Amino acid sequence: MISIREVARLAGVSPATVSRVMNGTAKVDEIKKQKVEKVILETGFKPNEAARTLYKKSAHLIGVIVPNIENPFFNEMAKAIENEAYERGYRLTLCSSNDDIEKEKNSIELLGRMNADGIILLTNEDEILEKTKDARIPVVVLDRTVKHKNEVASITSDNYEGGRISMEHMLESGCKNIVAMRGPQNVSSGRDRFKGYLDVCREQHIKEQYVDCSYDYEDGLVRTEEILKTFPEVDGIIAANDMAAISAYKVLRRHGKRVPEDVQLIGFDNIIMSRLMTPELTTVAQPIAEMGAKAAQVLIDHIEGKEVPQKNIFEVELIHRETTR
Repeated sequence: MISIREVARLAGVSPATVSRVMNGTAKVDEIKKQKVEKVILETGFKPNEAARTLYKKSAHLIGVIVPNIENPFFNEMAKAIENEAYERGYRLTLCSSNDDIEKEKNSIELLGRMNADGIILLTNEDEILEKTKDARIPVVVLDRTVKHKNEVASITSDNYEGGRISMEHMLESGCKNIVAMRGPQNVSSGRDRFKGYLDVCREQHIKEQYVDCSYDYEDGLVRTEEILKTFPEVDGIIAANDMAAISAYKVLRRHGKRVPEDVQLIGFDNIIMSRLMTPELTTVAQPIAEMGAKAAQVLIDHIEGKEVPQKNIFEVELIHRETTR
């Protein structure tokens, strides 16, 4: 493999001049520049990326850490991040923690050792940044709110409003015995959605009914069974998210329940699967693509020394489909 010194020798310039031509870090005499570019073209020289990273102290690399790669919500979000990052000249490294706090911490520290320019973090643990040794790398927290000294900004949807409109829609659809799948209370999205649900219950003098549920398909199966056992008269289920709603639908059908005739069902997120299933799922839509693109924009702007908004809250929208009346 040809080296930068060999390129310099063939072009009749110094290795430093070759480096300046390649990196655009300083003005180079036009004749020398043309000689270097001609040699690079003829030899097919490729710079050592690791060496360039160490020299420039930047890998033009963004790390994205998600709790569970199996959830389509995170796949759709990562796609939007990658599209925006690519347009801005940054590469992406995707890490999935599988809801393992130690793996999440290790991923953050690994990205620091890789000279990643920043991290976009989707986490199910509010205190993850407090528990991580490396506090130097800038972090944008996506779909959550986390307060920490190296957090640049947070990108969220209005989860509280989403919780409210879920409950209001169930009431408007004629449900009398509504049960909420309360999302994880150790993360802001779960807390805010549940608070929205609770406030509507209190305003309408309705007894709160809920079971705890994580944001994954398997737990949705278990919690729906729990709902049918604990609240046999249930006629409306507000799921923790779309994945839990999809699993709830399967359990309801297994028990001979018709949706929406016997039990109405609403999700949260508006992932692609929510409109691919039959019947199509009523859900509260987060603008997933816009949120992912915004996270990349904010992080890269910060990396490049620009001022960025610390809080970025997107509106949510009820998407009325076939699982509610």
